[in-house]
Amino acid sequence: MLARRVAIPSASRIPAHAPDLEAYLTEEIGPHFERMGFTVSLFRNDIAPGPFLLAERIENPDFTSVLQYGHGDVVAGLDDSWSDGLAPFTLTRRGDRWYGRGTADNKGQHTINMAAIEAVLAERGQLGFNLKYLIEMGEESGSIGLQEFCEAHRDKLAADVFIASDGPRLALDRPTLFLGARGGISFGLEVIARDSFQHSGNWGGLLSNPGIELCHAIATLVGRTGKINVPEMMPDGIPENVRAALKTCKVAPQPDDPEIDEWWGEPGLTAEEKVFAWSSFEVMEMECGRLDQPLYAIPPRARARMQLRFPVGVDVEAVVPAVRRTLAQAGFDRVEVKDPTDAIFDASRLDPDHPWVRRVAASLQETLGTPPAILPNLGGSLPNNIFSDLLGLPTVWIPHSYPGCLQHAPDEHLPVAIAAEGLSIMAGLYWDLGAGGV
Repeated sequence: MLARRVAIPSASRIPAHAPDLEAYLTEEIGPHFERMGFTVSLFRNDIAPGPFLLAERIENPDFTSVLQYGHGDVVAGLDDSWSDGLAPFTLTRRGDRWYGRGTADNKGQHTINMAAIEAVLAERGQLGFNLKYLIEMGEESGSIGLQEFCEAHRDKLAADVFIASDGPRLALDRPTLFLGARGGISFGLEVIARDSFQHSGNWGGLLSNPGIELCHAIATLVGRTGKINVPEMMPDGIPENVRAALKTCKVAPQPDDPEIDEWWGEPGLTAEEKVFAWSSFEVMEMECGRLDQPLYAIPPRARARMQLRFPVGVDVEAVVPAVRRTLAQAGFDRVEVKDPTDAIFDASRLDPDHPWVRRVAASLQETLGTPPAILPNLGGSLPNNIFSDLLGLPTVWIPHSYPGCLQHAPDEHLPVAIAAEGLSIMAGLYWDLGAGGV
């Protein structure tokens, strides 16, 4: 089943694969849900790169209703960059891992959940709760159109709780719940000094260098150790129950992971607080001159794409104006701050003390024999705020991947052990949700 799904090259950022976005839903996901007794509907809007699928199994109007979510689109395959014997759109088992594009993000994760649904139905004959499962085909394009879809179909998506699987666990061997996501915003910085390159021997010392200007402008926004200098980019503080939840979690790099730079980031915070409860500001790409073909000339322009990830407590609408104001006050009048063109994600976080957190965590502990890690929010960005803010649902995520899965990179993979454990976790949760009063 997963092999067939991986074989569909549903890359949403590549226009040529638009037919594959629909095929994934009509040929794979829809028929599977229909075999399990779900009613399946396909929806489109003019914004999203692909359609939306909503599968519904309404067993009793008085039952608890659960809304689940996943995405069937993937990033580009990067065919020539995979290890020998591996290919992005061929599922390959090597050792204790399944390799292929989408195994971790997100085809493998919703395939695990669907298999767990099937197992419970085979044993019990019914779920014992109402389930609505939404699959979108544009998450890797920034979930463009998802908010509009949810606004238009708010009544159909009504539920008591939102449960989804995406993103990584805290660690390979640590089953995890997370309750939201940091927000994300990207914007450009650019310095245009003149129209063309000028020989550095003739003009060096007389003409400004836009690369140097841009570097100093960035250093005004963030210090040499990664400490952010713009207050609007950071929260006022970290709630005490968030700090308490993070004390039971540990960022523990695996042998293949990079070593943490303890000196980087906001001083006085633990590694867990830095990535899950604070903001991080990055230079994602930077361009000046021609490194591939040196010209020995002063470049006419320099530009960079910046990214801010931020927790609840940061007003995303205030970020770009604050950057412009900070640079202007520092005298960088020639640095243009470009408005964001990528999708903007708002930060969201369910209270760690919420009853649904306790209920889901109790089910996982019953299955596992040990409590899961509970992260107040993921360090990355997901469209969780659409479900928490727009639809007003408590949101709980149960990821079936891990930080070293190489999602978005060559050799993306899903450990077989996580898939097996994820299947047992979700089957146990579905069973408990249908038992009533658990």
